[in-house]
Amino acid sequence: MANIKNLLRSFAAGEITPELFGRVDLDQFQTGLATCRNFITLPHGPAVNRAGLAFVLGAKYNATRSRMIPFTYSITQTMALEFGLNYIRFHTNGQTLLTADGSAIYEVATPYAEADLFDLHYVQSADVMTIVHPNYPPMELRRLGASNWTLTTISFVSSMATPPAAPTAVATRGTTGTPFIVEYDYVFTSLSATGEESLPSPVASCDNDLTLTGYTNTVSWTEQPGASRYNVYRYYQGIFAYIAQTESLSILDNNIVPDTATTPPELANPFNGPGNYPGAVSYEQQRRVFASTITLPQTLWMTRTGTESNLSASKPSRDTDSLVFRIAAREANTIRHIVPLSELVLLTSSAEWAVTANGSATQALTPNTLSVQPQGYTGASNVVPVTVSNSLLYAMALGGHVGEMTYNYYAGGYITQDISLMAPHLFDFFTIVDMAYAKAPYPIMWCVSSNGTLLGLTYSPANKVSAWHHHDTDGIFESVCVVTEGSESVLYVIVNRTINNAQVRYVERMHSRQVEVLTDSFFVDAGILATGNQMTAVSGLNHLEGKTVSILADGAVQPQQIVDNGTVALQHPANIVAVGLPITADLQTLPFSFAAQGYGQGAVKNVNRVWLRVHNSSGIFAGPTLDELVQYKQRTTEPYGTPPAMITGVIELDMSPGWDADGSVYIRQSDPLPLIVASMTIEAAIGG
Repeated sequence: MANIKNLLRSFAAGEITPELFGRVDLDQFQTGLATCRNFITLPHGPAVNRAGLAFVLGAKYNATRSRMIPFTYSITQTMALEFGLNYIRFHTNGQTLLTADGSAIYEVATPYAEADLFDLHYVQSADVMTIVHPNYPPMELRRLGASNWTLTTISFVSSMATPPAAPTAVATRGTTGTPFIVEYDYVFTSLSATGEESLPSPVASCDNDLTLTGYTNTVSWTEQPGASRYNVYRYYQGIFAYIAQTESLSILDNNIVPDTATTPPELANPFNGPGNYPGAVSYEQQRRVFASTITLPQTLWMTRTGTESNLSASKPSRDTDSLVFRIAAREANTIRHIVPLSELVLLTSSAEWAVTANGSATQALTPNTLSVQPQGYTGASNVVPVTVSNSLLYAMALGGHVGEMTYNYYAGGYITQDISLMAPHLFDFFTIVDMAYAKAPYPIMWCVSSNGTLLGLTYSPANKVSAWHHHDTDGIFESVCVVTEGSESVLYVIVNRTINNAQVRYVERMHSRQVEVLTDSFFVDAGILATGNQMTAVSGLNHLEGKTVSILADGAVQPQQIVDNGTVALQHPANIVAVGLPITADLQTLPFSFAAQGYGQGAVKNVNRVWLRVHNSSGIFAGPTLDELVQYKQRTTEPYGTPPAMITGVIELDMSPGWDADGSVYIRQSDPLPLIVASMTIEAAIGG
């Protein structure tokens, strides 16, 4: 049979499992890859080798795990928080926060043990992060200044202090009628400018008969700090009922008819000791929401409307009262996550639920309107999920896969599905231990697998793109978080490495992949970028002592060196040098198929030539196997001693001859250089 060409015009389906290599009918087969290692597939089709990881700092303790958690104070001020054994450190823009005098690394002490770090759940509002764990009282991390942070236990009371003293009640009696003297009891509460109400004061009493003309009670009190007005209640029909609101410090009760539907708030703190601390937290409709204590795993608490920590309620209830409810389910459902989407979504250990007001997502949640409906029965693990637009991605409770929860108009609710089905080989018999989502420049959800691999999901549901790729390094990935720095979402990781036969843990930051000229390249891990005038050596590499490192000097690849005394020598002097652990990035195409009987399956193939459409690329290797790679010779008119120019366009490579059943092509980038593959045309001879 004559030679046949096959155009791979997109790689937007990412890596798919070998179990699907026979499914040539699938759309994903036309745009998928057999291997996508240390490459990222983009929503519009190309595959690009991932940027390197710049060394930030060694974790405080090498022997214990740490976890990265994002903190966003404003669009220009973000922090990657390093939570370790009883401490927090703060990293931003690749630097570590120091004390005000610059003499030491700034830290905040915490009560959290190593074993509990990855079960911490958190939510942030402005400069306050709420942190919960079933074994610890809920806490607030507050940013008071650039190097002034506090971690304190939350006090679940009104922000308005309870009046410490009873009001004064003075009876005035008229001169007509025959009074029937009874006792009148009063309390008052303080209200803030936003309407938050304190607990009631102690009781004041006086004797009188307000049913007669001219008989009145004057109730007065002292000014309360922060109060803008006051509510007054009188004991009536067995309860304290509302009679007046005033901005002054007294009222005249001339037998005001009490409103028994409005009573003073009462408080019973449910988070009052071991076994009663919440394990999930979020915000919804101006309320802070907590859920899932050890003793009440299916119960959810919501603060009073417009408050952060006020769990008070009244009897009878008001619409603004705090809410408490329990999910009544056919299975035991520990609430693991609270996620505000178009509706409030609860992820439990065995199901997904939507919380609405009488079935509507647009009405306010009140004690009388609250409704809970199941959306699916997949179940989530304890890994904090990520939201993308109105979709939710979460680690499933069983099987180690990743679930997707999206709203479906025709179903009238949310539907859930396994988003890992095309690449189960990356997930089966492992678990997801951490997740983070990057918005720009590429929409990617990053996951840490229990085998130490970093998994990436290029995710654009509007364009029906969900493509997996996997990433490795000389070490084990343990934690990830993403924060915005400049115009990009930046990935921070903690990597467990072996250096000089010793275990170390490093905080590292993924470098920008924007490469306009080759000196912008940073494609090494645990790397540093050194600048100077005609440097002959690079120091500051003590964290890579004894390791073989890749070197890119002024855009040119220099021979790999072994770090000795924190230094490597340069073969040629240079001004801009990136040095770090080598990254090997591999693409492998799916088995060659074409429009013929059986789509060519079962016929032997000999790939003899490929054409690659590349963009801003350098250092390109291709071949039928990883042992038979051919380098594209790209140097043309560039002077010797300078790096060859980056290539944009179509390049042709002749392959080493060889027959096999698949006819796959391998693309490799092992140099610290950029490679963007936009499409690939494969020419193969087909055997009988």
